[in-house]
Amino acid sequence: MSIELDSVSYAYGRRSRRVLSGLSYTVPDGFTILLGPNGAGKTTTLKLAAGVNQPGQGSVRFGRLSSGSKAYRMKVAWMPQAITAMTGLTAREQVAYAGWLKGMSRRAAWDASAEALERVRMTEHAAVRTKRLSGGQLRRVGVASALVHEAEVLLLDEPTAGMDPTQRRVFRDLVIELTSQGVRVLLSTHDVADLAEEADHVTTLAQGTITFSGSTADFLTHAHASVPEARRAEAAYTALTGDGTAA
Repeated sequence: MSIELDSVSYAYGRRSRRVLSGLSYTVPDGFTILLGPNGAGKTTTLKLAAGVNQPGQGSVRFGRLSSGSKAYRMKVAWMPQAITAMTGLTAREQVAYAGWLKGMSRRAAWDASAEALERVRMTEHAAVRTKRLSGGQLRRVGVASALVHEAEVLLLDEPTAGMDPTQRRVFRDLVIELTSQGVRVLLSTHDVADLAEEADHVTTLAQGTITFSGSTADFLTHAHASVPEARRAEAAYTALTGDGTAA
């Protein structure tokens, strides 16, 4: 099963312009990069897919589960751009608290928090106050918090913003490890530096419309043949989104 957005439309107010209009999309298997410039509708798409927001029209489902249901939110996890370190809580306590908010019992959330931290290689920092963690470590706590309830799909909104190249590499390795465990990952970004060869799929979004969805290899074919290998991803991105500001 996968998340399916069927002809969804969304606006942030009755008199506001629609951010998405009639968008249909199925989250692929494995690791997918959702590329698009700022303002393209990436965050809105992820919030709808996560059940954080409900569409004005259309439907969002995971198999037979509607995005408005508690059962849906137990299957689908969303990590927003900003991860807040909760004052006074250790890494494990923050992850356990996230599980409790998802509807787990306190005991179940506490037990699951240890496994979730192990999955993101943060066991040795479980007892460290989150305020004392580095930015990259706090992002891992965010992923653990998203996975504590054994979600099958992980939605990541600009997770590498502010990371240096080494931190990006470590984070991508974590994502690849999670997909090898059967978790579907959809990672949004406007930075083609996040497009690694390990990504299984690429989806591009421009002005609320999907302009491409396919394999990474097929995505790269949209670059002109004369473009050097090192700039093919950037050229393909520009061709599909019309945005020439890719980092």
